[in-house]
Amino acid sequence: MTGICTGRVAAVTGAGRGLGRAHALALAAEGAAVVVNDLGVTADGAGASDGPAQQVVEEIRAHGGQAVAHTGDITTDDGARTLVTTALDAFGRLDALVNNAGFLRDRMLVNLTEDDWDAVLRVHLKGHFLPLKHAAAHWRAETKAGRTPDARVVNTSSGAGLLGSVGQGNYSAAKAGILGLTLVAAAELGRYGVQVNALAPAARTRMTEQTFADDMAAPTDGDFDAMAPENVSPLVVWLASADSVGVTGRVFEAEGGRITVMEGWRPGPTADKGARWTPSEAGETARKLLPAPEPVRAVYGA
Repeated sequence: MTGICTGRVAAVTGAGRGLGRAHALALAAEGAAVVVNDLGVTADGAGASDGPAQQVVEEIRAHGGQAVAHTGDITTDDGARTLVTTALDAFGRLDALVNNAGFLRDRMLVNLTEDDWDAVLRVHLKGHFLPLKHAAAHWRAETKAGRTPDARVVNTSSGAGLLGSVGQGNYSAAKAGILGLTLVAAAELGRYGVQVNALAPAARTRMTEQTFADDMAAPTDGDFDAMAPENVSPLVVWLASADSVGVTGRVFEAEGGRITVMEGWRPGPTADKGARWTPSEAGETARKLLPAPEPVRAVYGA
């Protein structure tokens, strides 16, 4: 280990299992003190338990690291606020926020209920916004007090947010919203010493190991486990560290040993008549501008 995060304090949401747990352990291994947030719900968001967060805290401490548990609901204003105050009370500062919490309620659109739509948008999108808002308010106050931070935010999107995913309209919409939120936050918070980036990971978690069972299965022959969540964490640790200076407003895909910079929406082929089109002209022109269809990519949501 390099100690790349020595002296820094990071809060990780949804850190009781899966990717969040891997991120929390990796941050602690690199020297960070970690606030481990997890509500302890089931894969579809039901119930609650202090157990998962506390287990990760104990694991970090057993390896000589520093960690505290936070079991508040970060989709509420009070839960998000106390995530930040827990870091400040326990460690005196907050340097990085890793937004990771989420769950699934997959349905085809015609079967998707309003409650399932609202629940997934709440935990993924609102669950990113509120911790980000309260962390940003703290960092702004630090800047105004003459203590400009060197802060980082790592948001968690998904291939489903980048490309869409059949049967996951609510999840895809939420993850796409996180990308927009990331771009706005990067633009607004740079003046306060805050860098904001997003990650679209592909890994084996409770949300993927059943939906994509064959692709997510761990190898049995000792080969590299490309879907292990721990493969994603090194990039998260670097983005949360001071070493990532100058990198903000970017989106990365991470899967196995592969890291990809996603380039997002940008202008493509264009036609300009210089006057109003008729519907037929507009349609004919649009068809000419469209490229040949690309092969459909499998999407493994985080």
